[in-house]
Amino acid sequence: MTSEDKNPQIDYKQSGVDVDAGHDLVQKIKPFVNKTKRPEILSGLGSFSALSRIPSNIKNPILVTCTDGVGTKIEIAKAMNSYKNIGIDLVAMCVNDLIVNGAEPLLFLDYYVTDKLDVDTASLVIEGIAQGCTIANCSLVGGETAEHPGSFLEDSFDLAGFSLGVVDEEELIGIEGPKNGDLLIGIASSGFHSNGYSLIRKVIKDYELSLKDRFNDITLGEMLLEPTNIYVQEILALKKIVQIQSMAHITGGGFFENIPRMLNKDQKANIKFKFEDWPANENYFWIKDLTNISEENMLKTFNCGIGLILAVSPEDEESALGALSHSPFFSKTIGSIEEKEGSEPNLIFV
Repeated sequence: MTSEDKNPQIDYKQSGVDVDAGHDLVQKIKPFVNKTKRPEILSGLGSFSALSRIPSNIKNPILVTCTDGVGTKIEIAKAMNSYKNIGIDLVAMCVNDLIVNGAEPLLFLDYYVTDKLDVDTASLVIEGIAQGCTIANCSLVGGETAEHPGSFLEDSFDLAGFSLGVVDEEELIGIEGPKNGDLLIGIASSGFHSNGYSLIRKVIKDYELSLKDRFNDITLGEMLLEPTNIYVQEILALKKIVQIQSMAHITGGGFFENIPRMLNKDQKANIKFKFEDWPANENYFWIKDLTNISEENMLKTFNCGIGLILAVSPEDEESALGALSHSPFFSKTIGSIEEKEGSEPNLIFV
């Protein structure tokens, strides 16, 4: 027996990591990634790090960062074999957080981890990320694609996104919070966005539903994969017209967790809410009527039709609603800010 027989040659691919597939992916995504490049970006795809100037119109720049994922909505995408929209979701979950402070998204990076890289699936996801970046006018400057053989379920993957934005210090939103007497304006969501999907998937399993079941003129799966609204351009335009005092991105935890985050400690939000007021109301009536889940639990879990809430002075209400009426997203006044008395909760439905 020769030494070669005793010690057969081994390479990285035999361990489950295909370097060539990673190279193929980079080549496949280059065309749509390059289309997201802002003029401030100095580096190209494949650099060790991304380089960017600060936009020249910002005098006193404050950098704003955030990171997020899309949770188990990925499992719906996998079951439907439809992956592009979750890339848009990933961008939306990050840049909508940035815009809460008035920041203009500048750059975006993604982390894609899988047991075994499927170039076609990954390229569809990243194409969606690039589409989301185009909507938000930020550059997809890079990311990490990782194969973790033996540590992920077969044919599975997960996503995370990181975004950096910039805002002039004088234009920061929400630092001092809203004023008592301010009005709250809700901006419509497209549906469940990217939160509450563990509960949704449990309902589908427990009630033996199929993602191919009809939901109005589409399937249940298509409804659940509706991409998250990206509010960046609408808010950047609005803040030039009115002073936005504070905002909340309604994500995991629904109204109860997110609205208090836009308030000062001594304030409460009085909310007037009806599901039927909002364009995506049928999504919520579907799960509410099917499961008999309480309205309180709905409001603690889902955005319930409202993706973003902002506080403005009563004098700015008409101008804000007028400006938002020209956007793709329905909006209406949903409440007001008042001083909290004693042990009152900071969120009251009236």
